[in-house]
Amino acid sequence: MIPLILRDIRRGYASGGATLIVAFFLLVTTLFPFAIGPDTKLLARIGGGVIWAAALLAALLPVERLIAPDLDSGVLDQLATRGIPLPAIAATKIAAHWLAFAPPLMIAAVIAAGLLDLSAETLLLVEAGLAIGTPGLAALAVATGALVAGLRGAGAVAGLVMLPLAIPLLIFGAGAIEGGPGGLKLLAAVSLLLVAGAPFVAAAAMRAGME
Repeated sequence: MIPLILRDIRRGYASGGATLIVAFFLLVTTLFPFAIGPDTKLLARIGGGVIWAAALLAALLPVERLIAPDLDSGVLDQLATRGIPLPAIAATKIAAHWLAFAPPLMIAAVIAAGLLDLSAETLLLVEAGLAIGTPGLAALAVATGALVAGLRGAGAVAGLVMLPLAIPLLIFGAGAIEGGPGGLKLLAAVSLLLVAGAPFVAAAAMRAGME
């Protein structure tokens, strides 16, 4: 499974995929200071939530290319023929997507924190929340990618499917900034639930797509 993870990581960084996610994330966080104005106290108060909302929107960008290319090219059929369980394939894709998606986003969050005038303590909580919550976002993205693979207008459908399911992550991620360790525990519980359940949902969707 390691070669599959490494291949998907290379594909995640290829063609500017990670750069596009970071650029979109920073663009969204940059727009808020322009819209709200030079009220640094207000920006500092809402900055953590802004970063989480931008991270959620950025997570939507690669959804279409997480499963569909392998489904169309027959790679999933070949892996299944070799006896590799589909939930295991989905789990490797979640791990690879997280490794390609989360580290650049967490680095970009430091820049966004500067733009939003966040304190070092708030930035630390935001980074902790992203470290805990982004595995859940990656799991949700892979499951959504499997569900919409092969559909016309998959990008728009992916947004409709993924955004409502990601709301708990957004609520507890932003809430952890005020709630501290208690909020982080709730965020971890939601993220763990998504990571545990998404491989089976994605596997069922991939199996349906292969038939």
